[in-house]
Amino acid sequence: MRRIVVVGASAAGLAAAETLRREGYDGTLTLVGDEPHPPYDRPPLSKQILSGEWSTQQLPLRPYTDLDALDLDLRLGAAATGLDVPDRTVRLADGSRMPYDGLILATGVRPRRLPGKGAHVLRTLDDALALRDRLMPGSRLVVVGAGFLGAEAAAVAWKLGCEVTLLEPAPVPLAHAVGTEVGRVLSQAHLDRGVELRCGVTVTEVTEEGARLADGEVVEADEILLAIGSLPNTEWLADSGLAVGDGVVCDQYCEAADGVYAAGDVARWDNPLFGVPMRIEHRTNAAEQGMAAARNLLAAPEARKPFAPVPYFWSDQYNMKIQAYGYLRGHDEVAVVEGDLAERRFVAAYGTGERLTGALSVGMSPKAIRAWRQAIAGGTPWEEAVPAGTPATEAA
Repeated sequence: MRRIVVVGASAAGLAAAETLRREGYDGTLTLVGDEPHPPYDRPPLSKQILSGEWSTQQLPLRPYTDLDALDLDLRLGAAATGLDVPDRTVRLADGSRMPYDGLILATGVRPRRLPGKGAHVLRTLDDALALRDRLMPGSRLVVVGAGFLGAEAAAVAWKLGCEVTLLEPAPVPLAHAVGTEVGRVLSQAHLDRGVELRCGVTVTEVTEEGARLADGEVVEADEILLAIGSLPNTEWLADSGLAVGDGVVCDQYCEAADGVYAAGDVARWDNPLFGVPMRIEHRTNAAEQGMAAARNLLAAPEARKPFAPVPYFWSDQYNMKIQAYGYLRGHDEVAVVEGDLAERRFVAAYGTGERLTGALSVGMSPKAIRAWRQAIAGGTPWEEAVPAGTPATEAA
């Protein structure tokens, strides 16, 4: 194997490239990115970059010297537009064709949008800088979507002195992921600070005046941020022959086709630890999956290892540090196993079927939640993980 192409100069793409070199691959290694920036970290965009606490110089994942040491054929500002799997070539927007012996897809996701012009999204460095320049004390920011991204941005805007309104279609924000009661507790942090939270409302379009709701009301705003989820960047693969369905469909080894692997936000793979296909949009998973895809690409078929992680994510909102391990979606049971919901200092365990599948902490030390990771990885039965008599909360 003398030519490997990694499409996506992201956390997953960079991790794949570094792993390939670390594992001894010394052939041509091309890293393609549609942004002009070298690989950078995305979680700080909605936190330290948006708040102005960090400069843009703190965002790159590696200094240029480390990138140079990888001896990359680095193609930045070059979007991939097509893939020919039988011919083993990738087409770029400039019309060039890049042959490969091995390919790793790490093209990530893009924000969902609404009809109308003028709204912000928050996915790239340029997005974050554009919004940061508009968050002035006293300005009115409407955030559409009260998920983790929307909540983080709302918290930063409040701290900067903005008047913030959160619009959320669900009755309780994040209930589908963390459960109804935990969702209410996290939502209360916004209400305690005077952020207006309106649930059960649907935004249909963006206007010059603000966000128009399904009933015709316009919620006035100086700036609007859309945080309504994302779509995997797979359109360029439409004629490739790869299976695409809410991401690039892969097996447990992250393989999508012979010699083609996927990693990061765009990959939908069979996680044998939980027995379900999943697509994870978290920074830690992106790096881990990039490494796994690279190792499996280089390995002999019988030496490959299934990618079976315990997903991890974190979120910072106001003075709350939220951390979670496992796969919380689709849970059947939630129980607070440590601390107190009312104090916003607790650990909640999540069960699906008869086993422990996740744990989430708010305001606790990393040690308090880390201990649950191994229990999740080991497929611990729910009754063993959660003592009898532990009060259950309301699941999603």
